[in-house]
Amino acid sequence: MDKNLINNVVDWIKNYVRSAGVKGVVLGMSGGKDSLVVAKLCTLAVGEENVFGLILPNGKMADIDDAVETCKLLNIKYEILNIEKTYNSIIDQIGGITKEVSSITTINTAPRVRMTYLYALAGSLNYLVANTSNLSEAMVGYTTKWGDNVGDFAPLKDFTKTEVCEMGLLLGLPKQLIEKIPSDGLSGNSDEDSLGFSYAELDEYIRTGKIGDNFEAISKKHKIAKHKIDPIAKFEVNKKNYFMTKEKDKEETL
Repeated sequence: MDKNLINNVVDWIKNYVRSAGVKGVVLGMSGGKDSLVVAKLCTLAVGEENVFGLILPNGKMADIDDAVETCKLLNIKYEILNIEKTYNSIIDQIGGITKEVSSITTINTAPRVRMTYLYALAGSLNYLVANTSNLSEAMVGYTTKWGDNVGDFAPLKDFTKTEVCEMGLLLGLPKQLIEKIPSDGLSGNSDEDSLGFSYAELDEYIRTGKIGDNFEAISKKHKIAKHKIDPIAKFEVNKKNYFMTKEKDKEETL
């Protein structure tokens, strides 16, 4: 990776935000490298005064000090809003229906609540929501649908976890934050503990196709993650769509 590629990402963010006619960017700050790198890219694109970080603990948050530190480091506005009350209300009400709430629900509800907060703030400020997901997580479904896998634009969606680290170091961000062991902040495990394989092995397969010891586990997770990776499934009716036809004609003339 070189700085020209990073400059291209910054220009892309700048142009995207400008074309949307908004004033700035909101993003969730987890204390991890992905949100730190995205926030830095956004400050370079639209100015630090136009970037707002929301820190959204669910009760206690292990990395809250790092999240605050990253916001101060980048000199961006930030607020800490605890989602515990909202989260517990949802879990309690669903439990009243099902009698027992699954671990899938308890883990995935928090990211979806966080995304609701991000869009509520973004709408009030006339900002866009920056997604902080990376390619490695997406390829094996290590993300929550309609939670941390959505946003208005996604600067890192085509970069592996390894490449995000490289980018962070080239941006001059603190090594201890960029190289810290990634965790989801939800289950109490590191990412690699939860996945059952390392990002290094996953990223090598993504970029080179090299099959390692955990290829079967990686392949299985990718297969069952298709519903998260692909656009929402729809039943297609064989009828003309004037809008889509015009867009296709426009693309073919460019």
